[in-house]
Amino acid sequence: MHSNIDIFREWQKVLFFAILMVLISNCSPKQSLPDPLEAGWENQPVCEVLQETSKVRILKCTFPPGVGHEKHFHAPHFGYTITGSRFKITDDSGVKEVDVKSGSTFSKEVISTHEVLNIGDTTAVFLIIESK
Repeated sequence: MHSNIDIFREWQKVLFFAILMVLISNCSPKQSLPDPLEAGWENQPVCEVLQETSKVRILKCTFPPGVGHEKHFHAPHFGYTITGSRFKITDDSGVKEVDVKSGSTFSKEVISTHEVLNIGDTTAVFLIIESK
């Protein structure tokens, strides 16, 4: 038979591990960067929500020449280029200039970060589909 002290000690252990698990689960990395909707360019929005459900968010992002997207993070996503242009992209691998063609697609299965600037002469438009 267990004494009250033994029962109390067992409850202390259970409580300690429960608190530890809550702390560990809340220690997932928090993003200090804005997401694509929150990020803009020179305090102006560049993306708008076309549709949002409990499972998906669809953004339309528009970049006239000389307009970019400040450094931001992306959750896993799929993108479709409605109208392309030439971009300067800065990410973890460095800076590159790329021609993004109309009709091209892109995707990431992990969280990623970058900043972009439309250095072309056409307004670029993208759809970004994010899973929640």
